[in-house]
Amino acid sequence: MGACMPSLPWRGLGLSSNLSERDQPHPYRLLEECPGLFDYVEYSAPLSLDEARREASLFPEMWRSRDQVPVLFHPVHLNLYGPELESAAALAALDAHARAVGSPWVGNDVGWWHAGGQPFPGYLYFTPPLSAAGLADAAAHALHVQAGLSMPLALENPAVFARRGGLHVLDFMAGLHARTGLPLLLDLGHLLSFQLSAGLPAEAGLDGFPLDRVIELHLAGGVVTRRGSAGPHHGLYVDDHTQPVREELFALLERLLPRCSALRAVTFEGDGHPPEVAALTLRRLRGLLPAGARADLSWETPVASAPQPGAAFQTRPWELFEEGYSTRPPASAEDVSGARAEQDFRLAVVAEALDRDWPLTRLLLAGDRAGLAAFTGSRDFRELFEGLGRSLGHAFASYARRTLRARPDEGASAALAFETFLPQAFARPVVPPAAGELSLAPDVRVGHFPADLTELVFAARSLRRHLTGRAWACEALELSGLEALAQVAARPAPGPWTFAVRRRAGGLEVLTVPSRLGLLLRALAAGPQRPEALEPALAAQVEEGLARGLLRRGVGEGARAGAPLAPGPALG
Repeated sequence: MGACMPSLPWRGLGLSSNLSERDQPHPYRLLEECPGLFDYVEYSAPLSLDEARREASLFPEMWRSRDQVPVLFHPVHLNLYGPELESAAALAALDAHARAVGSPWVGNDVGWWHAGGQPFPGYLYFTPPLSAAGLADAAAHALHVQAGLSMPLALENPAVFARRGGLHVLDFMAGLHARTGLPLLLDLGHLLSFQLSAGLPAEAGLDGFPLDRVIELHLAGGVVTRRGSAGPHHGLYVDDHTQPVREELFALLERLLPRCSALRAVTFEGDGHPPEVAALTLRRLRGLLPAGARADLSWETPVASAPQPGAAFQTRPWELFEEGYSTRPPASAEDVSGARAEQDFRLAVVAEALDRDWPLTRLLLAGDRAGLAAFTGSRDFRELFEGLGRSLGHAFASYARRTLRARPDEGASAALAFETFLPQAFARPVVPPAAGELSLAPDVRVGHFPADLTELVFAARSLRRHLTGRAWACEALELSGLEALAQVAARPAPGPWTFAVRRRAGGLEVLTVPSRLGLLLRALAAGPQRPEALEPALAAQVEEGLARGLLRRGVGEGARAGAPLAPGPALG
């Protein structure tokens, strides 16, 4: 075993980003408004530099700004546990990406992130068993990855729902460092998740932990659930970055900062925080970590022989997959309540993802826990992670079709057909209006369907609101209310039906409209028109269409280019 001596620069205080223009906070806008608020951006993106350029809308701005605002690459598409080692091609792409952007190290949670070319829903990875066998498997992955990199790999402690194995997570990470010599990234929320699951104080296990090997700290928001807790320190921590940072984590950070002598960076993972809220947290952190340069740190990274692809592992990751998605009893977990909470959270994330494209069909076929577990236990879901599927949505559509062939349901079949063809409404762009003209709003299209599902769309939205409101009061989701939704689905009105559809939050939102407003939308789907050219009955609907954000007026003197488009494809 030899060693290399990379120089690790001081990065200071950073803000995380997925490099998407749609996400809050926008790191570069925030720095423009508050110069010096933080020092670097830590971003997640695909391993391949070319894929990141294509998929990350803020990549060009990051690339232009990287000399003034340095970056750290946090490659969450990287497996540090699981049934297979990362391919040589994937590691070569990661190394080229990190070198191109000047990331002095890369860090990732020790977990199984993806399989069959698909990330697990919500990027909810599987934590290895905290046992000697799990440690051996994680070390094999880490050494394999490091062997393919020209910069250090920082190992991040994983989040823990259900304890598996007898080791404390800090002992597990200390053992991983001892086996690999790699630097450590300590995520304080992840640490709290283990402490709560074990009923321990937040600082338990830190004495004797190699804090002098920690080069980066992560701080993020999360939610603690204490229902059924066995003591004041017991509970469940959900690592939800969109939530506020808990005071326990600020306090833990203050106590750890002077003890981490090799520290190079503190990252606030503020995904989903509005800029004004993120600024409050960053100002508080800036008080703990003042701006200013510090000397580089030489880091000795051992160069060890990596395991060969195909080497046998000691644990069974696919059993964790089956437990996590409710297809196997949680036999490997020490705390059944934690395993149940993990299942619940994974199923909730699957439901949220499906609701972007299949909100009606999902409620009708997988509206409760049993229905969701039936989907995640299906071959359609499993094959998605065996390299045989295209996406979670396609897997659900396949499952829904098979389910309806086995148990015919006309209402659910109509909903499935409707949502299958809904994206076709966006097959053609909207022609922008010239000055004085009206057109559809840029993210609005008009669709048609042979059956009228107006009541079903209304009922689904109304039921979600009703059940959520009751849950706040009674602490339970009364899913028996789904019976009414099935009744409505079984009684569609005769068509044809005209509706509006709008892009919203990564999905499509169906908007029911009165018949006359629908006629106006259909007329404008053919291309922009001047209000005075509309029939009086349609002209009377213009103000409502504008008020609902379905229409826009042309302004300025620029003439639109191109001929008006024909109406978009009918759905059905």
